[in-house]
Amino acid sequence: MPAAMGRRLLFLAVAFLLSLFVAWALFGQMYRMPRRPAFAVGTSSPQPAETEVPAPSLTAAPPQATAAATPMASALPAGTIPVAIIIDDCGQWPETERGFLSLPIPLTLSVLPYVRYSAEIASDAASAGKGVMLHLPMEPLGRDTAGRGEITTAMTDAQITSQTQADIAQVPGAAGTNNHEGSKASADSRVMKDVMAVVKNHDLFFIDSVTNAQSVAAQTARDAAVPEASRNVFLDNRADEAYTEQMLEKAVEYAKRNGSAIAIGHPRPTTLAALTAYYPKMQAEGVRFVLASELAR
Repeated sequence: MPAAMGRRLLFLAVAFLLSLFVAWALFGQMYRMPRRPAFAVGTSSPQPAETEVPAPSLTAAPPQATAAATPMASALPAGTIPVAIIIDDCGQWPETERGFLSLPIPLTLSVLPYVRYSAEIASDAASAGKGVMLHLPMEPLGRDTAGRGEITTAMTDAQITSQTQADIAQVPGAAGTNNHEGSKASADSRVMKDVMAVVKNHDLFFIDSVTNAQSVAAQTARDAAVPEASRNVFLDNRADEAYTEQMLEKAVEYAKRNGSAIAIGHPRPTTLAALTAYYPKMQAEGVRFVLASELAR
């Protein structure tokens, strides 16, 4: 083979091998490129579901209520939006409860029967010009009892009537009542019909604490021509001042959307501190504090 032809074949062989190497390198680079994300560019990844807020240790509670009504105008004159604050479970911690009584705003204390300071704190609240309610113990779901004076689904009609009357007698001056616990009893039409008959006979109003989304309390009250309303916001599912301030703001937002709001809290020092610090801001936003009786229709 002539030398020139040999050099030419060698050159072609080297060129062929080089082209193979380049092709292999490019293919490997493409294979190692990261894959595109499963979601489209410009969208965010799915967010975790909102977790349910735990119920307060003092009373059972469902998640915070929301509403989708048409918002009212943002610029509202002072005293336009009625908001009722109810403090449940009273009659047990008189020092904290009297702290609420000292606030220069209308609010309502809901007093438990058969606790040490039931009659005393009810009298103090009335003397301070605050509202007084009976916090009627009613059978809960998944717990043994709501306390002494409890209305249960196992009672006969006569027993429910008698116990409700006895509970009312424990809180002198009560103008209305709301359920303490009661996630089971409040969903029982027979029980609530018996309770409302007594409530009506005593000329009381009823506030449904809404401890169960299946509660029939408000509807049963309407059927019995008992003035009624329902809780819209729980203030202290956590004993935390900043959290309670956030819930007070939610009450304001709810009232702006719906014309009024009922918020329920408990005689906790953190709740007292939050309300003490925050009520002037609520007034500046147009809130007019009222007794719970004013919102019962």
